[in-house]
Amino acid sequence: MKNPPAPRNRLNPLSQARTFDRSVQLLMANQFTINLGFYMLMPYLAQYLSGNLGMAAWTVGLILGVRNFSQQGMFFFGGTLADRFGYKPMIITGLMLRTVGFAVLGLVDSLPALLAASAATGLAGALFNPAVRAYVAHDARERRVEAFALFNVFYQAGILLGPLVGVALTGVSFRLTCLVAAGVFTALSIVQIRVLPARTPSHEARGGAGAEAEAGKSVTSVLSQWRTVVSNRPFLLFSLAMIGSYALSFQVYLALPLEVRRMAGDERVGTVGVGLLFAASGLATIAGQTRLTVWCKKHWDSGRSLVAGLTALGAAFLPLLAATAVPAPPDGPARWALAVGPPLLSALLIALGTMLAYPFEMDTIVALAENRYVATHYGLYNTICGIGITLGNLLTGAALDAAHAAGSPALPWLALAATGGGCALAVLGLHRTGRLTPTTPAQQPDGPDGPDRSNRPDERQAATNA
Repeated sequence: MKNPPAPRNRLNPLSQARTFDRSVQLLMANQFTINLGFYMLMPYLAQYLSGNLGMAAWTVGLILGVRNFSQQGMFFFGGTLADRFGYKPMIITGLMLRTVGFAVLGLVDSLPALLAASAATGLAGALFNPAVRAYVAHDARERRVEAFALFNVFYQAGILLGPLVGVALTGVSFRLTCLVAAGVFTALSIVQIRVLPARTPSHEARGGAGAEAEAGKSVTSVLSQWRTVVSNRPFLLFSLAMIGSYALSFQVYLALPLEVRRMAGDERVGTVGVGLLFAASGLATIAGQTRLTVWCKKHWDSGRSLVAGLTALGAAFLPLLAATAVPAPPDGPARWALAVGPPLLSALLIALGTMLAYPFEMDTIVALAENRYVATHYGLYNTICGIGITLGNLLTGAALDAAHAAGSPALPWLALAATGGGCALAVLGLHRTGRLTPTTPAQQPDGPDGPDRSNRPDERQAATNA
């Protein structure tokens, strides 16, 4: 059953979400709750480890690094498992694993146990993230772009609300925060088991090169599965072209807060300023994502929307570049305005760039995968972009320190802006040469029982429900 088109006069996210199949609605609500549970805990974990448990900074960094590595490094494997065993089992397994990880984080204080719990929370994300995105793409069908726009709204709403809930719980005890977060993921697991329909991914090529020799063959070896994905040259080129965009968007968590605190010179002003960055970014996405996506679909194609988004990401660092030319006031409201104003504008431009690009980026991955091993493509894409985030953070942090020591504070912002411009040019080149267009005719994803033939006049009644 196809999703009905969204009413033109109903751009409220909740109203728009109701126009999708129940499975897509559930996955959007899930993503909000996943981020709510995650962000009520993770922002306060470092302080708990260093303060309550008295761990050294290197130990805290190790625990947090293990979580990030186990998630980013295992996305490809998580996507592989989702394509082989189905989306629902991986979603449930990931949620249950994160339940265990969060509970253990609040109940143990030994380094080996904390490392194991941290690795479990990261691996959990690697299991359910590719599966959730592939599931949304499968059931949203021809409305994938709209679905991913709404998905980003629910995603950002969870990020916005999670820390607020977490600070209230952590004020009582961090152990309580961990147990509540674990309870959230327990409830999510139960809901998925009882309500989420099973979806069997398609592994069949559609009439182009690389089709399986046996038309009825539904499961191939892992090596064959990986060969299919890593030999997808347009997909790999697109992944490499987008890698810098993730390093740029992550600076709302690294470079921008550091700059606010450095310029403010006051811990209280710095904390308020950083809070404003996150709030402005989240609220802008919630308020503007669906409207902006509707406008882009009406006036631009996917390639142009992607290029515009990447250009906005690069331009996000120009306010900070311009601020380096302004002498810093010694104190007072003028200094606070300089400390908060340019980073706040940068955060809004990063949000704009993400809103422009994200729905079309997710849709392009499905299109380049030609609806084949979609979760594996998402997994490899996330792993590649995770490498970009890690390298981008290391290089940006080092550049900020070196630039201020050398008296050239403008150079990091100039380099970040140039990175955005380079990504935009790379995607523009792929778009103009046709590499972002699938080589086979556009097809709808297969349903759980076989190919969707709903567009064939003689077989409309045989279409499977999404």
